[in-house]
Amino acid sequence: MKTQNKIILTVFAAVLTMNIIGSAQIRPVSVQQPMPDFTLPVYQGGEITLSKLKGKNVLLIFPRGLAGEDHWCHVCNYQYAELADLETSKNIREENDLKILFVLPYSKEMVQDWVDKFAAQMADIEKWKNPENQEKLDERGQRRLEMVKKSFPKSYTFEEGKVPLPFPILIDAEREVSKGLGVFTTEWGGSKIEQNIPTIYIIDKKGMLKFKYISQNTFDRPGPDYLLKFISFLNL
Repeated sequence: MKTQNKIILTVFAAVLTMNIIGSAQIRPVSVQQPMPDFTLPVYQGGEITLSKLKGKNVLLIFPRGLAGEDHWCHVCNYQYAELADLETSKNIREENDLKILFVLPYSKEMVQDWVDKFAAQMADIEKWKNPENQEKLDERGQRRLEMVKKSFPKSYTFEEGKVPLPFPILIDAEREVSKGLGVFTTEWGGSKIEQNIPTIYIIDKKGMLKFKYISQNTFDRPGPDYLLKFISFLNL
């Protein structure tokens, strides 16, 4: 009887330990804590395990993704374009000993839709910045125009159906990582759609979280210059 009870207690302890370890793997994390590890497939091919990137700084970005049933978040796509442009002109990854990862909480087919519509999203922004009959805009329209120009100061043009893919796009189809970190939601900013709250993590070469931003609205995210300046301090 004692042996049987001992076996039952041993099994119970093992199961409890497995549950604790499993639940602790991916969870919301605070600055100066180790970043939870995860492995996700990459749209461009293969997979990435975060812990295997130790020795590099990591800029981990969770864009909003969908902003409605039929359109992606323009602000998030503009952010991607900014970083892609900086990578082309300044080779920011090599310069900062940096990996840049984007995570989308969708299937590979949905990520393909994101790629296919990227050029049209950038074209939308240019139309907003250069509306027809601009001189006829009322005061509210003028304020909106100024906000758009301030939020999207640069112009990016891409070939339809193509987008530069210098950075791995991680496919979080099961939302395990997004939900575990507490950034996945089905309603945000008035939009009822499966999406992530725009989130940015900067992780140092030892795997420690050094910077964390979670959006309060669509336009409050830090720009690439600020992020790269912060990352440069990690290399000192």
